[in-house]
Amino acid sequence: MGTLFGGALKDRKIMQKEILAGITAFFAISYIIIVNPLILADAGIPVGMSVFATIFSSVIGCLIMAFVADAPIILTPGMGINAFFTYTVCAHMGLSWQEAIAISLVSGLIFAYVACTKWAGRLSAAVSPSIKCAITAGIGLFLVEIGLEKAELIRRGSNSIIELGSLTNPVALLAIFGLVLSLALHLRNVMGSFFIAIIITSAVGNLLGVGIGEPLDISLAGLANYPSMLFQADFSHVLSIPFLLSVFSMSMIMIFETMGLLQGILPEQEKFGRTYKGSAFTTLLSSILGTSPTVAAAESAAGIASGGRTGLMALVSAVLFGLSLFFIPFLSYVPQAAIAPVIIITGAMMMQQLQFVNLQDFAEWFPAFLIVVLIPLSGSISTGLAFGFTAYPLLKWMDGSRREVSALAFGLGFLFLLDLVFQASF
Repeated sequence: MGTLFGGALKDRKIMQKEILAGITAFFAISYIIIVNPLILADAGIPVGMSVFATIFSSVIGCLIMAFVADAPIILTPGMGINAFFTYTVCAHMGLSWQEAIAISLVSGLIFAYVACTKWAGRLSAAVSPSIKCAITAGIGLFLVEIGLEKAELIRRGSNSIIELGSLTNPVALLAIFGLVLSLALHLRNVMGSFFIAIIITSAVGNLLGVGIGEPLDISLAGLANYPSMLFQADFSHVLSIPFLLSVFSMSMIMIFETMGLLQGILPEQEKFGRTYKGSAFTTLLSSILGTSPTVAAAESAAGIASGGRTGLMALVSAVLFGLSLFFIPFLSYVPQAAIAPVIIITGAMMMQQLQFVNLQDFAEWFPAFLIVVLIPLSGSISTGLAFGFTAYPLLKWMDGSRREVSALAFGLGFLFLLDLVFQASF
């Protein structure tokens, strides 16, 4: 095991640094245990069962990163992809959550095939870095919109698409308090800043009776019913246009978002192959477990910044995810206003990828711009991707740079164009 974790187990100082990194990464992403089930609840997945699925998929994902990839990466059901699962596949396209699970499973198989073949390198080379960064940024802006809605800080406008919510609304005020607290703790580099902010904001909400709905039926005793969530994929409409479009879009999101994130934060890029494959196979397991796809969490960067360099960091996080099972009854006291600030800040951090978009080349940044703005404005991640991927080869052809675009990029653009055409037909 000393070799597996880069000798960390033989050096006390390195081991302590890796353990601290694992604790830091866990607390940075621990809010997902609460946030993911609440987002998936909008798709119809029972919150109690979803909590178990979130924890189990995170434990397995982190163990794969520890013992297969030996990488300081945390795998959990992802923010952004869970929004696509809930608000695009289920809410917009009208599919059931069981069908969304089936879509996740098929997309995971495609992702695994790409990760284990030369297609990973081909797709990475075919897609502009600006497009890759725009995907993450666009999903981030979408999360900001969702967070603001949950905080009741924005609402559907009477004279505009969106308008400011009432600042006298107790729920909005509680969310603002949580946002300020979250930012203060985060900027001061407090370990577990988001988790602490959720706890404090929830305590304030409970004391004042603000934003507290019906108690969530979550307890460790409910674990006995969890097997009912396994293998729930529904393939009854597998050949329908909404199903096929969702598979294509979800596959593209997982392939390119994971690729861009790992290329951005993985300290040792020689581990990219194993990490990318491990991430792909974990998405398959998450579908079987009954939750939205797992992804490499951007919050892994918090652990890496604390010194995490090996899979020992991921192993520590896996253990902490497992221990969190004993604390889930407390989730019943967490209001949406306490979760919203974390969703907003996470989205904002994802938008940092905009700094890597090539703003000097209009043919590069305009397709990226379309992705970023159309994902939240259309309420559909797939729509934003379709416009961006379609526009990229078209603009490159218009400005005389078609030789810079590979045949594969033109092929992707054509497929996304078909995606738009079929979306317009239902």
